[in-house]
Amino acid sequence: MLDGRVAMITGASSGIGAAAARLFAAEGAAVVLMARREERLRALAAELTASGARALAVPGDVASDADAERAVQAAVTEFGGLDCAFNNAGYATAGTPLHELDAAVYERTMDVNVRGVWNCMRHQIPAMVRRGGGSIVNTSSVAGTRATGASAAYVAAKHAVLGLTRAAAAEYGERGVRVNALVVGSTRTEMMEQVLRTSPELEDRFAADAIQQRMAAPVEVAQAAAWLCGDRSSFVTGAAVPVDGGATAT
Repeated sequence: MLDGRVAMITGASSGIGAAAARLFAAEGAAVVLMARREERLRALAAELTASGARALAVPGDVASDADAERAVQAAVTEFGGLDCAFNNAGYATAGTPLHELDAAVYERTMDVNVRGVWNCMRHQIPAMVRRGGGSIVNTSSVAGTRATGASAAYVAAKHAVLGLTRAAAAEYGERGVRVNALVVGSTRTEMMEQVLRTSPELEDRFAADAIQQRMAAPVEVAQAAAWLCGDRSSFVTGAAVPVDGGATAT
């Protein structure tokens, strides 16, 4: 599905990002992996390389514009360009009312989830335009459509991701760049486990929210991202694609 493509994946050291790294590589892409946890990231890149894939670890924080630029440049230098990107890095909190939420938590939530997508697209889009086009997938959430029990900061941030996605799709469609977002439901990731340790009462609520009455496996989300990054979704842009077990259908 992605044979010959060069893909950048953020938040790649665990969860959905790590699942996407393995899937994109299996589908034929050269993958540039970005995350803050260098040891995990390099171990994943080594695993993929050992399996015959082309993989490069570029440790960094998406909240840093310089780090985002460095990752895109690494794709261009190492693999000749950039064809697709999965901007998946995120930061979530839950269980704290808005007026009690620490300012530092608010700022980190907005920096990773919103500024991170902004930083990445600012550098990914020019690289894709130079290649004649490309595809970007941003990770939003059911919290990007309504309040979910996550913190108000996270709900606001994931709404903003949908806005950035639609604006970029409209601005760059004529230049061959498609931009879509995933509306992700509750998923069994490391970040989710951290939220549930803090607020265990949310587990039943999150599972019950989906028509399928369960949380997603990370690879189920990665499958949707891979489809949106490939040619099989060539007429899809500016979309908020639910990968939520039906949570937004009711």
